[in-house]
Amino acid sequence: MVYGCLYCARSYQKTLASLNFADSKTLKEEKREELFENLKADESIGWSVDVIDPRELSAKMLKKNKVNLNEISHDSAIGLINRVLSMGVLLTEAYLDTVGDADKYRIKLSERFPSIKFVVAKKADSLYPVVSGASIVAKVTRDRALREWVLEETSENMHRSFGSGYPGDPETKAWLAHHKHSIFGFPTLVRFSWGTCTSYYKDMVEVLWESDKVDEDVGYGSSGKQLKLSNIGFGKASKRKIEEIESSGKGRCKFFHSRKLEQLTHF
Repeated sequence: MVYGCLYCARSYQKTLASLNFADSKTLKEEKREELFENLKADESIGWSVDVIDPRELSAKMLKKNKVNLNEISHDSAIGLINRVLSMGVLLTEAYLDTVGDADKYRIKLSERFPSIKFVVAKKADSLYPVVSGASIVAKVTRDRALREWVLEETSENMHRSFGSGYPGDPETKAWLAHHKHSIFGFPTLVRFSWGTCTSYYKDMVEVLWESDKVDEDVGYGSSGKQLKLSNIGFGKASKRKIEEIESSGKGRCKFFHSRKLEQLTHF
């Protein structure tokens, strides 16, 4: 999953609007790459990204005390704001594409950062150029990460034709069907908590794990009973977060946006 932010001085707002940024989903890959290189070369614009590994997402979303995608997204946005502030950038306004209820999200951010004015809106990447620029940063980072992704698994029949990584992509579905494993689930590229994977679990074997510690809350005695885990592969999920891939760290500004983009592969 990739989150991106873009920041600049408020006085640069009109110029930013002339750079032809748009919602990244409406642009072809070549155009997104071109715009990304343009903003990287612009000394008046700063940007940063947060990339979260699929295994970290699975670990958070499938553990006993689950963390949902909205919370993960909010935490990432807060982390990006803190990162920019730590650079010495003066932020007075922030524009965000909403995740969940827009008003509740705005209130949450305002309580955390009372000196910043927040504008949280649906489809903000189509409304505000600074949000559009952030979406391009996140989308290009995602696409490049996928192109350069090194599969850790070494099975001979594995391949990289996983398509766009979105639920409606036939190539993505075919890749999942081809790479599913009856015991281990999917390669680590896949987010096991992704709803699209659910239909494949019915064909996988049931695994019995011996409980290391009986949870008193579920009413088990101390006889060492086994716990059934239908969603295999989630036992002791490893956790890894890809730290910031790139960050421009440019300048001081009063104009900022942090935006959630789709899953790194949406797996």
